[in-house]
Amino acid sequence: MDAIQNILAAVVVLGLLITFHEFGHFWVARRCGVKVLRFSVGFGKPLWSRFDRHGTEYAIAAIPLGGYVKMLDEREGEVPSEELPRAFNRQSVGKRIAIVAAGPLANFLLALVVYWALFVAGTTAVAPVVGTVAPDSPAARGGLAAGQEIVAVQGEDTPTWEAVNLRLLSAIGTRQPLHIETRDADQGGSAQRHSVPVDRWLVGQDPPQPLETLGVTPWRPATPAVLGKVLDDGAAAGAGLASGDRIVAVDGRAIDGWTAFVEAVRAHPGQAMTLTVARDGQTREVSLTPAVHEQDGERIGYIGAGVAPVSWPDAYRREIRYGPLAAVGQAVSRTTEMTVLTLDSIRKMLLGLISPSNLSGPITIARIAGDTARSGLESFVSFMAYLSISLGVLNLLPIPVLDGGHLLYYLIEAARGRPVSEAAQAAGLRIGMALVGTLMLMALYFDLMRL
Repeated sequence: MDAIQNILAAVVVLGLLITFHEFGHFWVARRCGVKVLRFSVGFGKPLWSRFDRHGTEYAIAAIPLGGYVKMLDEREGEVPSEELPRAFNRQSVGKRIAIVAAGPLANFLLALVVYWALFVAGTTAVAPVVGTVAPDSPAARGGLAAGQEIVAVQGEDTPTWEAVNLRLLSAIGTRQPLHIETRDADQGGSAQRHSVPVDRWLVGQDPPQPLETLGVTPWRPATPAVLGKVLDDGAAAGAGLASGDRIVAVDGRAIDGWTAFVEAVRAHPGQAMTLTVARDGQTREVSLTPAVHEQDGERIGYIGAGVAPVSWPDAYRREIRYGPLAAVGQAVSRTTEMTVLTLDSIRKMLLGLISPSNLSGPITIARIAGDTARSGLESFVSFMAYLSISLGVLNLLPIPVLDGGHLLYYLIEAARGRPVSEAAQAAGLRIGMALVGTLMLMALYFDLMRL
């Protein structure tokens, strides 16, 4: 069931992003007087199509991993003399640049609109309060302690754990101390400044684990061993367990929280356990045999049940909400921040500071899309906004085949006063196709390695 949800979520996300990207090309082409022959979402044989009064075919094709806008162009076939003014290749270099750039810019615009809507609607996040600090960790050496709230990293405010992670990720590769500001979560007061010693921060990690490497575990309220969602086809349901059941003991040993119960389950793959379960004020014993799952080459127990949600104290919650005008500035700031982070990640990957195994292909995108969809609308649209920014950035890279490669040719043409030769463009096309194909195969390979 999860696999089907992942696929559906990925189709929705990629379909929306591709449609918006191609609509950018389409909309600007129409306004520049270029005839659009086909607007296709997906590649391959059309599953559905129709024509409008301008003669443009709109199609949904079988392979949902891209899309394209086909324009009238003498390089792709004979063009009637009366239609020549509407051919793409007959347009000025300025119009061609505008048409090609419109796709990636549409992706940035979509992200900006999504972030604006999120900031106006308001979100509630967990304050970044430290739960524990590992002994002799960078955080411990920098003076961080349990109960402190992280209010800034590298001089940037961090109202949520997401912001903390982004600031720490943006510092990958640094040899300089991390500058972290905290304040006591319970007492407020002035900020305390910490210099956290690091060397080649997060270099080579796959994937990067900023909080774990820092030595910080986020504070969480006590989580009792109470079952939340129970999967119908899981071992827990087969044993008669239900949502709301509280696990009192396992094999006669008292369980003091959800973490202890999970550890017990993981340690008993395929082995019977006797649970003492409290339900409706009464206790009873239940025999449970966890299913066997492989994780990182290790056999662990799995019962198909989650933990019941717990409420967070108001002091540990942060509501982020802005008026319509203020949200514009915040949306621009967030879009810019994520764009810079994406570009910096590409740079660091080329320098070897980030492992290429962090590349993500369609399988990982589908999994994350499904996970965020199950987490709620806010998480889903936030992921869509970030993926839209990534799509815009990648398409602007100066690689032939991508929009950025075409823009490079047109900018050279604008500077020289004449177009790049057909031979040079053909050679660049072959190189670009080889490079993009290699990256896609690498991403798919790393996707399969994560399964």
